[in-house]
Order: sequence, then C-alpha cells, then structure tokens
Amino acid sequence: MRTVRDILARKGPDVAAVSKDASVLDAARIMNERRIGALVVTTGDQVIGIFTERDVLNRVVAAQRSANTTRVGEVMTSPCACCKPETALEECRDVMTEKKIRHLPVVDAGRLCGMISIGDLMAAEAHNRQTTIEYMHEYLYGRT
Repeated sequence: MRTVRDILARKGPDVAAVSKDASVLDAARIMNERRIGALVVTTGDQVIGIFTERDVLNRVVAAQRSANTTRVGEVMTSPCACCKPETALEECRDVMTEKKIRHLPVVDAGRLCGMISIGDLMAAEAHNRQTTIEYMHEYLYGRT
C-alpha cells in the first residue's frame, strides 16, 4: 500500500505557506510566481487553514472585496482537511473526491511537513498502472 510518505519522498517537503495577516493580493502573487493553486495558512508551523484559487474567486472577486485590503485570514478555508505521512493514497483520493478539494496539507505530530495535490495522486496511480503493465508483459512474454 502506497502512502503520502512515498509522494513526499519524490516531491520533497517544500510547502508554500502564508500568514493569515497577509493580503489576498500578496498571496495571489505568491501563487502566480510559484505556479500553484493553493497556499497553506500557518501560524508558525501549525496549519490553521488553506487559501486556494477557489477562495479568491468565490470569497474575494465574486464578493467584490479588495484584494489589497482583504486579509487571507478573512477568506481562507478553515478548518481544512489534512493528512499524515502514513495515510494511504486511496484514502487521500477518497477525501479529495468527497470534499471536492485538490490539495491536502501533510501534518506530522502537529507540524506541517508537506502538501500533496490531486495531480500528485494521479501521477502515483499512473506509475502504479505502468509498473503493473510492465510486470504483466514480462510474465506473459518474458524479458526482452
């Protein structure tokens, strides 16, 4: 059974985070610069929420709020779903599907240690399928 730890071993522990006191404009700039769709909102290394593209659209743009004066803490999603390094990838996929979310912060012993996305899960599943295909090909036709 593959776990979140397997993804983090490949991807690394780097997580883009922002303070609840940052402006939405600053947070959007960080997301644009890093070409990502979500920032974990933290106090120290504690996760207090998540700020996503969906939050920008629904809670700022559609609500006609100023991105320059609105603080992330006012419009973030909190509490947010999180997972642990030992969480099975299937469980993460189920949570993401059920909650209609694309990002899960990874928390170990109460501390932020990574983030996985639906893209990470899709890549892991594709890799598993490819490995299975290769094993089956070797079984049926022998090594080439």
